[in-house]
Amino acid sequence: MRHGTQHADVVPTELEAALRGGPFHVALRAAIAARGLPLQRVQHHLSRYGVRVGVTSLSYWQQGARRPQRPESLRAVRALEEILQLPDESLIRLLATTDEGPEPDRLPGRSYRLLVEASGVLERLLSELEAGTDGGLHTIGHHERVRIGAHRQLQARESQHIVRAHKDGVDRYMAVHHGDPGCAPERIAVHALENCRTGRVRWHQDTGVLVAELLFDTELRTGDTHLFRYGFEDGTGGASCEYVRSFRLAGGQYALQVRFDEGALPVRCHRFTQHSPAAPRGGRQELALSGQHRSVHLVEPRVRSGILGIEWDWE
Repeated sequence: MRHGTQHADVVPTELEAALRGGPFHVALRAAIAARGLPLQRVQHHLSRYGVRVGVTSLSYWQQGARRPQRPESLRAVRALEEILQLPDESLIRLLATTDEGPEPDRLPGRSYRLLVEASGVLERLLSELEAGTDGGLHTIGHHERVRIGAHRQLQARESQHIVRAHKDGVDRYMAVHHGDPGCAPERIAVHALENCRTGRVRWHQDTGVLVAELLFDTELRTGDTHLFRYGFEDGTGGASCEYVRSFRLAGGQYALQVRFDEGALPVRCHRFTQHSPAAPRGGRQELALSGQHRSVHLVEPRVRSGILGIEWDWE
């Protein structure tokens, strides 16, 4: 017997309103919160119904960043109605009446809300490490290499950074990594590769933000430059569809290369820019995937404040 009819009269008021008026993601989020289930438990319950859905997909569904429409996804939604003790067809009905929203089942970029949450978390983590957002360093050049793994996940990234001190006594740099939804920041490894060593590391579970203190062997004076290399070994998140870099200040050269595993190649790649997380994406330019090295790249001789990145589509 379906739980919906049996439990409809004990559905909390807020959830009842969400189920009545939608949208789907708000109702789903309210239902999961009302039952007090972490997404890992929801995923486990779904597996008992013979439905396979990743924690990342569930997270996207309740954020409103992706909408279930494929047959397997709709099976999951019907199972969720039972697992979350909702009335029959309550979630399916909201999907049927949704006229607009994200492209169905498409892996999206991070939502504006998540980026705002992450920025607030970053400030708190930097505060814990007694570091400001400036740090006394200006970037002269930054070359990043990102590696996407066989399961479409952000496997690793490596940075070569050249900085110039604009005050005396600078002896460290705060490196920031933002994992994809579903990542486990406590399992992300920090590698100090050249001219630095790893200090304190802090992370935030929900947003996937990690801050690593990289210590120099010398104190820089005003005008001194320093070249150092570091990396993050991730591979803990879901399928990745973009790599984004935010620039608070203009200046300096930036180069980004994204390399894909031979067993997981995207169908198309684009570079893009944004003035802010809330602004529409512009400056789109298709990037050709190199055959032998399975990579795309962009070079910005002098960055502007804002957001720059590469996005890709999976088949």
